[in-house]
Amino acid sequence: MRGHDEGALPVVGHRCWWHGRSLLRGDDGRRPVGPGVVRSRSPRQDGRVVDDTDLTHLHRCVALARAALEAGDEPFGSVLVAADGTVLVEDTNHVAGGDATRHPEFAIARWAAEHLSPAERAAATVYTSGEHCPMCAAAHGWVGLGRIVHAASAAQLAGWLAELGVPPAPVRPLPVRDVAPGVPVEGPVPGLDEEVRALHRRYHRGG
Repeated sequence: MRGHDEGALPVVGHRCWWHGRSLLRGDDGRRPVGPGVVRSRSPRQDGRVVDDTDLTHLHRCVALARAALEAGDEPFGSVLVAADGTVLVEDTNHVAGGDATRHPEFAIARWAAEHLSPAERAAATVYTSGEHCPMCAAAHGWVGLGRIVHAASAAQLAGWLAELGVPPAPVRPLPVRDVAPGVPVEGPVPGLDEEVRALHRRYHRGG
């Protein structure tokens, strides 16, 4: 992992690292999403709401998923955000090398366990392009992270992959609530879920 000056903490994904209250970028030069300001709240199909800040971070997750796809990996991207809106860390899938456990949500949970206090973990939000798999949901619950907001659900992804003729995964796609029932979960988000669907179609069909 890349280092910086004294006091910098290396973070997941080889793309960025945490330093003080700022997220310094690595080779791709991407800038962090700064603290968000809630201006409006938009209804979802189930009657609950996501706000402008949520949508900003979810759009970043979809952009990260797209970057993973363009790098030859499965299209998943996640962002960890502190209670004050500071983006702490982001990551993408890194399973193309053969390690099927290298999911961004799992990496974020491990980073949070090492670098955040229990109170900071509980107050943080994990945004992700796709709902956590059972492995990642368990890690999220075990380390005591807070709210999850996802663009597309596990049930949606399972349905899309079945339509594409992709063999079932070796682990059942349970919703987060079935694995970590105490974790608040928001999603899917109409519109963004279709963007995620298109990325998975590209990954499995090419083009």
